[in-house]
Amino acid sequence: MTTTVLRMLTALTCVLAACANIMPVPDFSLEKVAGKWYMAGFATNAQWFVNRKATMKMGTATMVPTDIGDLDLSYATLNADGTCWRMTHMAKKTDTPGRFTFHSQAWNNDNDMRFVDIVYDNYAVVHTIKTKDGVSEILNKLYSRSSEISDDLQQKFTQFSLDTGVLAENIVIFPPNSECPEATVAPAPQ
Repeated sequence: MTTTVLRMLTALTCVLAACANIMPVPDFSLEKVAGKWYMAGFATNAQWFVNRKATMKMGTATMVPTDIGDLDLSYATLNADGTCWRMTHMAKKTDTPGRFTFHSQAWNNDNDMRFVDIVYDNYAVVHTIKTKDGVSEILNKLYSRSSEISDDLQQKFTQFSLDTGVLAENIVIFPPNSECPEATVAPAPQ
């Protein structure tokens, strides 16, 4: 137990120094990132993930650019009981293309999100530094345009996550999952 905690603290210290310098891809295209993606993988040493990773499955993300250059993010994952977990964030553009920030109301944390590797019709690797109460954690996400994830892509995501200090046991490629039905929006009262 003590060894694991010490390893995690050492990794976190190294990560925070290194990850602050991770830059988004050059020539990021907000328009090309638009559309539906599968949330194919997660990697983080955060305790909430360590406790839940065994039950998590693939979900979907929809990315919609706004007229002012922000990014509307909508997530959905079908739960085992048939209900859908949903979350949305409005990621605000920064002066650096491919880097966005947002505050999560649900988790009460600040997020610095960067698209660090992307082939727009295939995959995206997103690196996020989440900060709550002065404590920062790294979260890497693998998005794919397909629910089928190649071995090469899995390896690329795993290596990036290891390089950012995530422990190997906390890098997960999600198993396939049925999708949530499209959310319906009730008409506004008249």
